Amino acid sequence: MTTDVIVVGAGPAGLMLAGELGRAGVRPLVLERRERPGTAQKASGLGGRILDVLRHRGLLDRMSAASGDASPKPIFPFGGVYLDFTGLDETPLHAMAIPQAQVEQLLAEDAVELGAEIRRGHEVVALEQTDDAVLVEVNGPTGPYRVRARYLVGCDGGRSRIRELAGIEFPGSTYPEVNRLAAVAVHESVTVLDDGGIEVPGFGRIAPGFTHTDCGVFALGAVSPESRVMFFQTTENDNTEYDNDEPLTMTELGDSVRRVLGAEVPLGAPTRLSRYQFQDRQAENYRVGRVFLSGDAAHLLPATGAAMNLGMTDSVNLAWKLAADIHGWAPADLLDTYHEERHFAGGRALLQTRAQAALRQGQDPAAEALRAVFTELLSDEPALRRMGALVAGTDLRYPNTGTHSLTGTFVPDLPLHTDHGVTDVAELMHVARPIFLDLADRTDLREVAEEWAPRVAIHTAKTGDRPADVLLIRPDGHLAWAATIDEPSDTAKSELRTALAKWFGIPESMRSK
Repeated sequence: MTTDVIVVGAGPAGLMLAGELGRAGVRPLVLERRERPGTAQKASGLGGRILDVLRHRGLLDRMSAASGDASPKPIFPFGGVYLDFTGLDETPLHAMAIPQAQVEQLLAEDAVELGAEIRRGHEVVALEQTDDAVLVEVNGPTGPYRVRARYLVGCDGGRSRIRELAGIEFPGSTYPEVNRLAAVAVHESVTVLDDGGIEVPGFGRIAPGFTHTDCGVFALGAVSPESRVMFFQTTENDNTEYDNDEPLTMTELGDSVRRVLGAEVPLGAPTRLSRYQFQDRQAENYRVGRVFLSGDAAHLLPATGAAMNLGMTDSVNLAWKLAADIHGWAPADLLDTYHEERHFAGGRALLQTRAQAALRQGQDPAAEALRAVFTELLSDEPALRRMGALVAGTDLRYPNTGTHSLTGTFVPDLPLHTDHGVTDVAELMHVARPIFLDLADRTDLREVAEEWAPRVAIHTAKTGDRPADVLLIRPDGHLAWAATIDEPSDTAKSELRTALAKWFGIPESMRSK
């Protein structure tokens, strides 16, 4: 069998990649070793930049409807303290409460609608590369077989078999701690207090937030006070290596609460149970020849709240570049920019999650002082906003992308007035193509862009407070180039041609000139 792209792994990163390839006219083959979709309650929501990306693809409404329009309060844990955005007019970190299993289901439906084939119970056991292909051996339900593809992307998690077969190093460390968390209705004997804490018979009051003990950390928060559902989490040192696909049980959770807190907390029926361990790792290379890594196969973060966002945005960055190469118009080094850009993004995510690990780990007076000082700093709005943007990944600017302050950043979702009515940037991005957006009626620059049509979609619009005369937007939403307001024509035209050729190749009409 021969195909263009093999995606190994049907988690969020792999399914997002499959859907993005479909939008770009490539029909991938997705191979997943598990026989059925995952049901383990891992990530509990989406947050940060990926929400903007989903809006660009017209998928956010589908996700929102499935979640019941559930938007958690803008208060997020950060290494033993909280980022509390409730006092701000606009939060810098948006989130949507939706279980990972439901995200995967919706992404799988989208990918299949766009032409992807998903094979479950098919495990890649070997691969080899040639100059023009990747050859893989697969064990399927009816026996072994081989597949040949132009490219292969390993989206197969932190214990990636593809990363191992490609010989990619995965340096870092494993933290000797286990986290168990649950959303559980507390027993009728427990009193839920107005401040979000609880009163436990025979023990007393447990305050909301983080309680540090000699045996670990106990976290408590209200999920739904009306139904008495509370969020519980324990963190304790444990060198046991757990299989996180093995569900957490109420017995295991109760035993952990007893060890950490030194109390028996009567618990009712759970709505969520999950267990995870933290690792701090990043692949040395996201690409070796025709093999790429995305998601947890490329990075493992020592804190929650960023991994799914990071992995899915990896895939959005990679998909259009693979499609460009398959369709024959990619510049020579376009695929190399995937490692350059996403390794940088992964490093930013590791920076803030390593900071979280340092904040939460210590239990002595010095560690308590560090958390107190950090909390005090977060009382200043600029610092709070900066931390929110760092966690969300919305402060990301790719390196080596240009001199204009906007290049390399994610395009702002500007309201647009066109001859056809009112729209916005997000709606234009539904086509998942490069976009030339003229905000100042620059006919001189439109004439240059038209040489790249229809590869690049050209739009003219007005917006209230334009950030530039022209925006050249990549399919992943990042800006390839921007024309400074009133930039001289000769300079702007030269820069635009350079940017178009750098990111979107040379059009057929120009190759003979």
